[in-house]
Amino acid sequence: MEPVQKKKLYVEVLDRLMAAISTSEFPPGSQLPSEKELMTMIGVGRPSIREAMLTLQQMGLIRISHGERARVINPTPEVIVDQVSAAMVMMLATNSRGLEELKEVRLLLETGLVRIATRRATARSLERLAETLRHLRDAKGDQARFVAADMEFHAVIAEMSGNSMIAAVVKGMLEWLSRFKRDLVAVKGERLTVEEHERIYKAIAGGDAEGASVAMAEHIGRANELYSKLAGGGAG
Repeated sequence: MEPVQKKKLYVEVLDRLMAAISTSEFPPGSQLPSEKELMTMIGVGRPSIREAMLTLQQMGLIRISHGERARVINPTPEVIVDQVSAAMVMMLATNSRGLEELKEVRLLLETGLVRIATRRATARSLERLAETLRHLRDAKGDQARFVAADMEFHAVIAEMSGNSMIAAVVKGMLEWLSRFKRDLVAVKGERLTVEEHERIYKAIAGGDAEGASVAMAEHIGRANELYSKLAGGGAG
C-alpha cells in the first residue's frame, strides 16, 4: 500500500479557491480578492497564490488582466473546449493514432447528433441550414470560403441539437481538423461535397432522422478517406 502523498501548498490553495467558486462565494463575473488579500485569508505566501491563480486561468475558470483583479468567468462548454484546443492540435501532430481516433469520434458523434437535430429542427433553424448550403454553393472555386462554409454547415447542425456540450465539442473537432496540417485541407470533389450536404439537409427538413444519419455517415466516411490520402495514407 502506497503512503498518502502530501499535497503541494498551491494545490491546497487551488482546492480552496475552486470550492469558493463552485459554491458561488465568487460567482461568474465577480472579482477575486487581490493576491495580498488572499495571502492573508488563506495564510500562504505569494508564490502559492500565483501558481494556484495561473492554474485556475489555464482551467478556464478565471481571467487575469494586467492591473486588475482576477475575474471569475462562466465555464461554458465553448470556453472548456477552447482551453484544450492547443493541446489537441499538438496531440494530432505527435500521436500517430491521433487523427484516426479523432475521425472515429467525429463519425460516431455527428451521425448520432444529426438524428437529434432532425427531431428538434424548427423552421428558423432549417432556414439557417439552408443558408449555409447557399454559402457552400457560392464558394465553389474558392478554397478558404468553401472549407469555411462546410464547417458552418456542420456547426449549425450541432447547434440544432439544442445541446450546448455537443455543439461545443463538434465545433472544437472541426477547428482541430482544420488547424492540423492546414496545407492538407483542400477542396476536392466540390460538386460531390455539395450534393452530400444537400442530401443531409433534405433528410433533416423531411424529418427523416435515419436517412439524415445515413447521409451523414456516407459524407464523413468519404471525407475521412480523402483526408487520409491527403495526409499520405496515414494519420500523421
